[in-house]
Amino acid sequence: MKKDPIIIQRLYNAPIENVWHAITDLDQMRQWYFPSLVEFEPEIGFETVFDVETGGKVFPHIWKVKEVIPGKKISYEWKFGGYPGDSLVSFSLFNEGDKTRIILTHYHVDTFRGDLYPDLAKQNFVQGWTHFIGTALKEFVEQDAGE
Repeated sequence: MKKDPIIIQRLYNAPIENVWHAITDLDQMRQWYFPSLVEFEPEIGFETVFDVETGGKVFPHIWKVKEVIPGKKISYEWKFGGYPGDSLVSFSLFNEGDKTRIILTHYHVDTFRGDLYPDLAKQNFVQGWTHFIGTALKEFVEQDAGE
């Protein structure tokens, strides 16, 4: 079983402040990420639990903020209630002039035992992050760039 983290990297045509707010502000996160997100604070130790339904199953998402470097990086522990596993998701931002490079890294996805729980298989996370980082967040932060 491959233990490598999932790494998704993109360059957005948007200032770093806009991307930071999109990944840390509750109202913005609900628009491009998880509409069911109940609460979120970019503060170390902050915990939240919210349900996501997919394929007729409910997956309680449990997050705990582990690292915050304002404007640069946020990391949180990511678990699913009722399932094995404990992972870490990090969003790192890099200023490239008027653009922003984002690198998403999701560690320890293999601990979710995708071999036993196919919904939690690594390829589903790759597909999900590719959508969130490659399409949803990109479109969200670039929507005002042309104006």
